[in-house]
Amino acid sequence: MFLKNYNFRNKTAVVTGAGKGIGRACAIALAEAGANLIIISRTNKDLNEVSKKIKKFKSRCKSYVCDITDYNEIKKIINKQSRIDILINNAGILRDRMLFSMSEDDWDSIMAVHLKGTFGPTHHAAVYWRNKAKAGEDTYGRVINTSSPSGIYGNIGESNYGAAKAGIAAFTVITAMELAKYNVTVNALVPAALSRMTAGLVGMDNLSDEQKEAMSPRWQAVTAAWLCSEEAAKVTGRCFDVRGNQIGISEGWVLGPTGTQPEDPQDLGPLMTELMSKARLNANMGGHPSGGTGRPENEI
Repeated sequence: MFLKNYNFRNKTAVVTGAGKGIGRACAIALAEAGANLIIISRTNKDLNEVSKKIKKFKSRCKSYVCDITDYNEIKKIINKQSRIDILINNAGILRDRMLFSMSEDDWDSIMAVHLKGTFGPTHHAAVYWRNKAKAGEDTYGRVINTSSPSGIYGNIGESNYGAAKAGIAAFTVITAMELAKYNVTVNALVPAALSRMTAGLVGMDNLSDEQKEAMSPRWQAVTAAWLCSEEAAKVTGRCFDVRGNQIGISEGWVLGPTGTQPEDPQDLGPLMTELMSKARLNANMGGHPSGGTGRPENEI
C-alpha cells in the first residue's frame, strides 16, 4: 500500500465486512499505518487470513465472527473494546433481481445487512463517543460508510440494493450533523471496485489485469485512510465516488427549478413543461446527467 508515512498508532479501528474486498483492504491499510484492528466478518476462515496480515505489521487484532444484523451481538463487541477511534461499515451482500422477479426475502435480506448492518455499529460507537464526551474526555471519531453508484445514481436490477445504498448515503449526511459536536466525522465511499460481491456480475469475469488493478479495492482504502486522518477533521457528510485512482464527490439532491402551482390541475401542464425543460437530468451510473429509457427527459 501507500501508507508507510501515515501514523494511526494508538488508534483502534473497527471494520465490518473485513474478510474480503474493500473491508479487507481497509483493515490491512490501517494496520500498515499502525492502527489496532477489530475485524468482523461472517466467516472465520477469511478473518484468520486477514488477521495474519494485520499482525505482520505488529498491530494488535481481535477477530469476531458475527451476523452484522444481530444488533445485540454487535453491541457486545463494541462494548468490549476499551477504545474506538474509527469505524468502517462495509458488510454487504447482493440479491440482484428485476422488480417483478424479486422476492420478499431478496428485499428484506438486503435491507437488514446494509441498512441495519450500518445502523447497529454506528449507533453503538456513537453512544461510546457521546459517553466519553460527557465524561469530559477528548473524542476522536471517524465513521466511513459504504454506499454505491447503484444507490446514488440508480441501476437497473438493483432496486433493493440501490434503495439500501441510497439510505446509507442519507444516513451518512444526517449522522454527520448529529455527531459533529462530539468531534466525529461521518463520510461514505461510493465505490466501483472488484470484490467478492461484484466478481460474479456480467462482464466482470473477462477483465484484463490492467482493468482489475484499476478496480482494486486498495484504491478505496486510500480514500478511507485519508478520511480517518487528522487532515480530514473538517470533512464530513460527504459521499466520495472512487473508481480506481479517480475520485470525485457525489453531490446530493438539490432543489431545482420552482414555480407557483395553479389550483386546477388542468392548468398545471405549462408550468410542468417549463420546470422539466430547466431541470437537470438524473445521473447515469457514471455520475453524469443522462436521459434514456425510464429516465426523465427535458421535454414532456
